[in-house]
Amino acid sequence: MRAYRALLKKYALFGVVVAADLLLRRHSPQVSALAVKNSLSYLAEMLLFLPPIMVLVGLLDAWVPREVVEKNVGPRSGARGVAISILAATAAAGPLYAGFPVADALLKKGCRLANAVIFLGAWATIKIPMLLMEVKFVGWAFALWRLALTLPAIIITGYLVERILQAGSWEGICFCRRE
Repeated sequence: MRAYRALLKKYALFGVVVAADLLLRRHSPQVSALAVKNSLSYLAEMLLFLPPIMVLVGLLDAWVPREVVEKNVGPRSGARGVAISILAATAAAGPLYAGFPVADALLKKGCRLANAVIFLGAWATIKIPMLLMEVKFVGWAFALWRLALTLPAIIITGYLVERILQAGSWEGICFCRRE
């Protein structure tokens, strides 16, 4: 019974999406078909990106000692940890969902929670190829102003998330693993 509940909890969101699509199919078959098509497209994209990311995460786990992670992006890394998190994320390639396994591996190796959140925020908003495209289409001034406003927001968010989650005020909501 306990295993059944754990399985239900694990796939609850998927069940909600399927139920919503079935309801949508009844009321608007064209929209439902488009939703299924988009979902399958995203699934195919994920299946292309995730295997190489998992290999990378495995290599990170095997080759990078915990002490190196703790020293560079761990609890006592300070500004150096923030800078390394941002620089590593800007050099990354792939969609944001590919960054989650990397952040998880870093957390397991001793990365500070704030630095993991900063890493994900930078992964989502400040990639080098994206910046180059931004400069090409909207110019240097816009790109630099956006960067100047985005960086502090990412850093503040990282520390804020860490503070909220460590305070335990989101205990029942957060799915973070505490090991």
